[in-house]
Amino acid sequence: MAKTELKQPVVDEISELLKDAKAVVLADYRGLTVEQDTQLRKTMRENGVVYKVYKNTMVKRAIKGTAFEELEKDLEGPTAVAISAVDAAAPAKHLYEFAKKADKLELKSGIVEGTYYDDKTISVIATIPSREELLSKLLGSIKSPISNFARVIKQVAEKEEA
Repeated sequence: MAKTELKQPVVDEISELLKDAKAVVLADYRGLTVEQDTQLRKTMRENGVVYKVYKNTMVKRAIKGTAFEELEKDLEGPTAVAISAVDAAAPAKHLYEFAKKADKLELKSGIVEGTYYDDKTISVIATIPSREELLSKLLGSIKSPISNFARVIKQVAEKEEA
């Protein structure tokens, strides 16, 4: 069997993952212990993020001609790929949180919702609150004045009764 026939299924697998991806983040995993890597993979899997290590040449072939082609320049050295088709910020957020505990893990770059971000800005993306957090804060800020107004009205009514 030719070498390309062996490599094509891997390229197809990567392409399939990228097809519906909202975000792809690259990370340098050099220096992680097996235990740390296992914990990271478990965390990613639980949060709906595909985290895999592929050969850089395979990833380069898979991203050629796609919206993720700009990541090619960062495919140097050991590189792990985190892909999410559901939550655009999830790969960056979970890698960033894990990197706080495992200082050897470094974010390289990523593409979130079609926009390329380098290592510094992908870290900023990771610190943005999730959609659910933002909605709860919005609802809390809307509810607060109404609740305060209701309390004042109740106090006024109680005061007039007395």
